[in-house]
Amino acid sequence: MIAAVLSLTVLGVCCGWLLGLAARYLRVETNPLNEELQQLLPGVNCGQCGFPGCAGAAEALASGKAPVTLCPPGGPALAQALAAKLGVAVDAAAGPPALAHINEAICIGCAHCGPRCPTDAIIGAPKQIHSVIQDACIGCGLCVEVCPTECLELRPAPLTLKTWHWPKPALSFGA
Repeated sequence: MIAAVLSLTVLGVCCGWLLGLAARYLRVETNPLNEELQQLLPGVNCGQCGFPGCAGAAEALASGKAPVTLCPPGGPALAQALAAKLGVAVDAAAGPPALAHINEAICIGCAHCGPRCPTDAIIGAPKQIHSVIQDACIGCGLCVEVCPTECLELRPAPLTLKTWHWPKPALSFGA
């Protein structure tokens, strides 16, 4: 009994030591900018940018293969943050953020939309009318694609005190 415990302990220590050496000497160096960009991205891996998750999008951004406006759920605030991090200008002005809206008169409660939502913003049970939690919706549009009755649509976010900004006046010098 003692010999078995002792041999397994020695085996575990040797394997741990070998793994530690392998981690130190066989490490693959990565670009630290990739990790910083991945921290800025929302991390929902919705695929709206055309890349396989936020890690792929961060890699494309770091290599210059993608524009900073690639993430629709992140919106213009994320595009500005990415542009500041990469030291580039924002390519195009994004439109107002869009949020999912369910027309409850058409909803049949099929529950196809709920599992597709990366932030669990859609609530409802099978054969029940569903609803969208506007504060949790990121406007990715994944739920709209799978709705068989087309009761889901993306609408511009309603103006609230948090989202309203004073419009800048047009400057005119002299007449």
